[in-house]
Amino acid sequence: MSVRRVLLVDDDAAVREALGQTLELAEFDAVTAGSFVEAKDLIGRHFEGVIVSDIRMPGRDGFYLLDYAHEQDAELPVILLTGEGDIPMAVRAMSAGAFDFLEKPCAPADLISVIERALRTRGLVLENRRLKAQLETGDPAARMIFGTSELSEAMRRQVRAAARAGTDVLVRGAPGSGVSKVAEVVHLCSSRAKGPFEKRSAAGLGREDLARHWQSCAGGTLFLDEIGQLPVDTQLALLDALEAGGARLIAGTVEDLSHAVAQGRFSAELFYRLEVMQLRIPALAERPQDIPVLFRHYVAQAAEQAGLPEPEIGEEVIAGLMARDWPGNARSLMSAAMRFVLGLGEGEAGGEGLGLAERLAQVERSLLADALKRTGGQASAAAETLKLPRKTFYDKLAKYGLKPEAFR
Repeated sequence: MSVRRVLLVDDDAAVREALGQTLELAEFDAVTAGSFVEAKDLIGRHFEGVIVSDIRMPGRDGFYLLDYAHEQDAELPVILLTGEGDIPMAVRAMSAGAFDFLEKPCAPADLISVIERALRTRGLVLENRRLKAQLETGDPAARMIFGTSELSEAMRRQVRAAARAGTDVLVRGAPGSGVSKVAEVVHLCSSRAKGPFEKRSAAGLGREDLARHWQSCAGGTLFLDEIGQLPVDTQLALLDALEAGGARLIAGTVEDLSHAVAQGRFSAELFYRLEVMQLRIPALAERPQDIPVLFRHYVAQAAEQAGLPEPEIGEEVIAGLMARDWPGNARSLMSAAMRFVLGLGEGEAGGEGLGLAERLAQVERSLLADALKRTGGQASAAAETLKLPRKTFYDKLAKYGLKPEAFR
């Protein structure tokens, strides 16, 4: 179950109690404090929830709390509560990095909606950090196979088991699912990790070429992609090589090899040998909860490759991605990430399949991002170039998850 912790800070005891009850009724884990001093020790990089704070408090006010929170963790969402009609203060709150602001008294539904959005954002940030830490400290299976679903965790366990077994391996997966990558991870997790690893297409591979590749992989691993397309004569040579030893075979396929065996296109003996250790890569459609994690990783990679600032990924982007089936699997998601980084939309090149509202939203986001790029992330200057009031400009930045500092 996801963490639903909210730190509520307000010096007015009656307001604090009323808001605390509202949060508890909405099944949040509410922790209340009457001042910054009371809340201070709960605020830190590892705080899993979000903060809701009144701005006007005696002593250390909400702006001081906001600055302190961002000193501890620049990505900790802080929602500020302002007095009725206090728009200049609200604009200041957004420019200072507040996640959002609400006027008091605020409708419970509005408060809950903003908190839910902030918690989703916080959850993605913490998960991304956990994965980065895993990248730095984990084994190749943890560092190279992404996803938090049980299917992904099971995949990592199977890869490690296959690596330890030392037998020949058959890796199956739909197009774009990363068959060759999983094969490489098996190699890196195995006792042959320091030996050579070669990737070759099985289609059209002759006996002589196979013999040469097998010899060059002595002490290591030979990966033959689309093993079902290996010529029949070369299949016999491969069986001889497997008997002789020296290298390890990892075979990849997107088809069901049992059908190829039944049609006489593939050696039954070779199939039964590979069948002993099979790894199946689950399609993205089977594990949609992995899509946000994978997309964030691919966006970071794409931004680095393109030399562009990493764009903020709004919840509407994630929702749209998770609503799709992704028949192209990880490869398709990588392409969507690159388009997103280049400002071409979050997954539909050119806006295909989108309605008018979605297309207009893409255009608006693109104009906002372009203004920020041209002004070096100076929000006031960007708002002026677009001839927008500052409050309207900040509202739109919040809507699309854009942060001026990302463009500096």
